[in-house]
Amino acid sequence: MARSKEFDEIEVLNKAVNLFWCKGFNGTSAQDLVDALGISRSSLYDTFGDKRNLFIKSLQCYRQNMSGKMIDAIDKSENVEETIKNIFKMATTEAIEDKLSKGCFMVNSMIELAPHDKEVAEIVVQNMQDVEDALYRAVKKGQDVGVFSTNQTARSLARFLFNNISGIRVASKAGSEKKVYDDIVKVALSVLNL
Repeated sequence: MARSKEFDEIEVLNKAVNLFWCKGFNGTSAQDLVDALGISRSSLYDTFGDKRNLFIKSLQCYRQNMSGKMIDAIDKSENVEETIKNIFKMATTEAIEDKLSKGCFMVNSMIELAPHDKEVAEIVVQNMQDVEDALYRAVKKGQDVGVFSTNQTARSLARFLFNNISGIRVASKAGSEKKVYDDIVKVALSVLNL
């Protein structure tokens, strides 16, 4: 008879997200996982398979929790101008409060693994596309109701906004000052103005 698990899989997965987010895939050892997750090595492998499989599940969990919430907020927005401002405010606040300079798990994974790991690359690219598409819908809606400029296409503006949000998260790895983020946000949002 199989033993029942004595731990909450979701809680352990969230701990794995934080560990991989801080240390990366290559910087995280099997012992780091055992210590941080609070489960035995055998439970780790029985539940999640190997380290790479746990990393993939962690990346998917992050995507669902972080990007999924942002996309949902965009799609439910009644005021797309305010929602886009809030997304930049959230990215800036996270960057300023990120004492560990961990940046964005998705961006970190893109840099560390996507160039030579097809599965990670697919997750990252799909995440980028999903967020860009949501920003496109928001910008298009703003253009249609006359609150955003139509000097550029909605797709071009969505890509520009996404790139700046990602840039804030990359800059946070260097511990940039608030003024840096404020300047980025001010210029990025100015492009949307009529």
